[in-house]
Amino acid sequence: MTVGTSWVPRSVDVSRPCAARMYDYLLGGGHNFAVDRELGERVATALPGARDVARLNRAFLRRAVLALAGCGIRQFLDIGTGIPTVGNVHDIAQQADPGARIVYVDNEPVAVAHSRLMLDGNDRAAAVEADLRDPSSILDAPATRELIDFDQPLGLLMVGVLHFVHDVEDPQGVLARYREVLAPGSHLALSHCTSDSRPTEMAAMAEVMKRGKDPMYTRSHADVTALFDGFELLEPGVVATPLWRPASPDDRHDGPERDQIYAGVGVKR
Repeated sequence: MTVGTSWVPRSVDVSRPCAARMYDYLLGGGHNFAVDRELGERVATALPGARDVARLNRAFLRRAVLALAGCGIRQFLDIGTGIPTVGNVHDIAQQADPGARIVYVDNEPVAVAHSRLMLDGNDRAAAVEADLRDPSSILDAPATRELIDFDQPLGLLMVGVLHFVHDVEDPQGVLARYREVLAPGSHLALSHCTSDSRPTEMAAMAEVMKRGKDPMYTRSHADVTALFDGFELLEPGVVATPLWRPASPDDRHDGPERDQIYAGVGVKR
């Protein structure tokens, strides 16, 4: 079921699909357009079980935020948040501690507009429209500076976003620019699509994603592990999303959809 579009920024091109709105559709959300739903169906055809892949990734986000909160993290920078459909970071973190502070970041205007509507009245959470490839636009944003204290440990969330950064854009170098401003004790939670399993299907999905404005680039286990350079990986390391500290039977999944996204959490010492 979709919602009305009267709140959608006028600058949004509703004729071109984007990954954030397509992901919202796969998760069962309503903040998407016909072009996003069409792309989502094409992805689901290319990669059977795509909805489970999306659900497992979202479940990892929840467990990671709870794990970071358990480590004493009380401020979160969620980059590439997408449209906060279910399991929002501020809901999870502020249930653990009502004083937790969260900044959501996305380059998709619909995601940011919806986040701002959802966060109205919450003075400990904000949304910034910016691109992760431009760290200064995020780190120096007024909302970031108001809510985040970079002298204190931070939870940096990059869940399901770095696979939209091409190798020529140097994802490791981009991550390094964030890492260098983080205080010791800060954590990075990251997930990333891979072709290590079901390479034919993942290649077909990547080909479908070229139809939208967000082409996707899968990476190997070694490549994803390398993204944690400068962080000490927490147990169980870089694993398939449902294998990262499953908390209930619902978190576990034994089907072929299990291995399409790697996930991990690291700490800066």
